[in-house]
Amino acid sequence: MTAAKVLAGLTAAEEGMKALGYVAHQCLIDFGQTAEAVVTAQLQRRQFDCILIGAGVRAAPSNFILFEKLINVVHEHAPHSKICFNTKPTDSIEAFQRWI
Repeated sequence: MTAAKVLAGLTAAEEGMKALGYVAHQCLIDFGQTAEAVVTAQLQRRQFDCILIGAGVRAAPSNFILFEKLINVVHEHAPHSKICFNTKPTDSIEAFQRWI
């Protein structure tokens, strides 16, 4: 899986969500020091019905601590939002539809 393929899948999922009538917004992060701040800023700007944390964060053992931190950021700043997980960029819509 390349970065270009991941981005293409995420963009297709966002467009697919919009085509179904949902308001969708991507929040791309790095795997370093700014990830928590970027997610916090997005969550403070608007309310979300459902938040997806992608497999790119969850699946890599090296991102375990980051994943844990992001779950806690979502819990703190969006306590009423559902949380969902995809297994690849192309099944993001199905992940959202399980919860919204």
